[in-house]
Amino acid sequence: MTASASPIALRSIATLKGLVIDAIQAANSGHPGMPLGMADAAYVLWTQFLKFDPTAPQWPDRDRFVLSAGHGSMLQYALLHLFGYDLPLSEIKQFRQLHSKTPGHPERGHTVGIETTTGPLGQGLANGVGMAIAEARLRKLYGRDVCDHRVWVIAGDGCMQEGVASEAASLAGHLGLERLIVLYDSNHISIDGRTELTFTEDVAKRFEAYGWAVQKLDGHDRDQLAVAMAQASQDSGKPQLLVCTTTIGHGSPKMQGSHKVHGAPLGPDEVAATKAAIGLDPTQSFAIDPAVVAHLRARNPALQAQRQAWQAHAESTAHGQALLAHLHPNRPDQLAAVQWPTQPAGALLATRKSGERVLAAVGAAVPQLFCGSADLGHSTFTILPNEAYIQRDDFSGRNIYWGVREHAMGSIANGLVCHGGHVPVVSTFLVFHDYMRPALRLAALMGLQVLFVYTHDSVFVGEDGPTHQPIETLGAMRLIPGLVTLRPADLAETCAAYQIALARDNGPTAMALTRQNLPELAHPDGFDVFAACAKGAYVLQDVANPQVVLVASGSEVHIAQGAAALLAGQGIAARVVSMPSCELFDAQAKAYRQAVLPSGVPRVTVEAGSTLPWQRYAGETGACVGIDTFGASAPDKVLAKLFGLTPENVAAVATRVVTGA
Repeated sequence: MTASASPIALRSIATLKGLVIDAIQAANSGHPGMPLGMADAAYVLWTQFLKFDPTAPQWPDRDRFVLSAGHGSMLQYALLHLFGYDLPLSEIKQFRQLHSKTPGHPERGHTVGIETTTGPLGQGLANGVGMAIAEARLRKLYGRDVCDHRVWVIAGDGCMQEGVASEAASLAGHLGLERLIVLYDSNHISIDGRTELTFTEDVAKRFEAYGWAVQKLDGHDRDQLAVAMAQASQDSGKPQLLVCTTTIGHGSPKMQGSHKVHGAPLGPDEVAATKAAIGLDPTQSFAIDPAVVAHLRARNPALQAQRQAWQAHAESTAHGQALLAHLHPNRPDQLAAVQWPTQPAGALLATRKSGERVLAAVGAAVPQLFCGSADLGHSTFTILPNEAYIQRDDFSGRNIYWGVREHAMGSIANGLVCHGGHVPVVSTFLVFHDYMRPALRLAALMGLQVLFVYTHDSVFVGEDGPTHQPIETLGAMRLIPGLVTLRPADLAETCAAYQIALARDNGPTAMALTRQNLPELAHPDGFDVFAACAKGAYVLQDVANPQVVLVASGSEVHIAQGAAALLAGQGIAARVVSMPSCELFDAQAKAYRQAVLPSGVPRVTVEAGSTLPWQRYAGETGACVGIDTFGASAPDKVLAKLFGLTPENVAAVATRVVTGA
């Protein structure tokens, strides 16, 4: 009898399954099918291969475990509890209940041992690619003796159908991410029924074409699983896909193999029948044999000793100390060392080019920056100068070629941050934000410091036409909780945008930068643009007793200034406010907001996009100048006149607001 077939092994797997079905039944909600089907694989992985220490769940050299099929969250919660993490049985019993540590899908930062928030299918696999890139880079930079771990992902048929997983897997194969091992739960079931309804491709051959090493095995044969995992753990120059053929709901006499077990409790009778079939007492719920706990935690002392030895080694060696410093930088000191670029007032420069200058300065002081674009590096200018691009044989560089993979780029960037040691800067044209919105939303949900740099931010893209001209995009981004969107108006505000983004370690930041040149704004001597932008909006140009306030962002700020000059010629006093970030401004104290936008003074807002986000600032007495249709293909100056984004039109609108005409 092999160890994996011993009575204690069988009872341990049964206990794992029992916790899953009891918690889901108690909640009357959940997904028992995948956890029951992958319990054998999870048991082998966690008892023989996974490197972890429940007493130090953030140990830098731990293996990363990602449940990309996040609907099977009870599998992960049961594993965490049984293997000794601080997730008590009382939390298992509160599965999917308000304020419990066991929500419906795994949430990073909410539950101990959860490396990334999963549930939207394919995202976890892409996050795993990011973690594997991070591991490869840190191992190259600091040495295998302080960075030597793997990324294990459980993914399902749904993950394999989502495009983001395909994008990420393609890049992983190209880069030869040998520390990435994906266990593919191939149970041939989706919510609607058998996968044959929609999904008949050969996934193994697809991944082989991507450049992965692929093994096919019986996902319930624990000896096969152990051999396959051991082989996959040998560095081979390729990421690993273990195609585990399983039966969904394995062990449930009436439900196994059916799509009905995917997303609904088994029901009291089938819970009892399943327990009887797998050797548990049907009359007991949440029952855990102490012998099972002892068996599952048998490796814990050795793993803890391994972690302690690693800690001592890292703290006593120069390269280990360097790694720890890299993982836990003093960001204020780094930002204080940045030599921020400047230029004289009136100088013309596109903010995407301003971003290039700022990124070079910041990169010199912040080694955690890791930059790339979706095949647009020479258009978005998000390349760190004098730094190499990572390649499959050398991960020491600080730039990356993402290829035309916006969605995967965002999701992999999230994985880089989840792993640690990286502040990714990812970029594309603003209109293509929609291709990566799910990843950005998850970055905000997890509070990850990812810098999303978007260029070509308006109709002023010009001749490329409406397919490349974002209209509603900025407004949609501003709806995402936890995301700060910045639209700077010149080089100084772009410097401030990067400082804000790098000081924010609790969430993502998006920047919208121009293709076209903008004039550098003039400020009084001693004016602190950084502090002003950090408040989201500030008075750029003031007058005594303003009759109207012109509020603008980005490329429209200088238009508002031009309008103010025209209004002055008509005897109308106009204040000009630059608002690079609505979110930051809204977070300020009421007194500051009223000081910038005084009540009783009408306002005209100006932005080359949807007017909907600005109506709350304009109020009932003001007006919004913007675009609520799609754009057009023409030179940018022609488009400015077409859509009224000119000083003359803004002045005319402001005049009507002031006079009531």
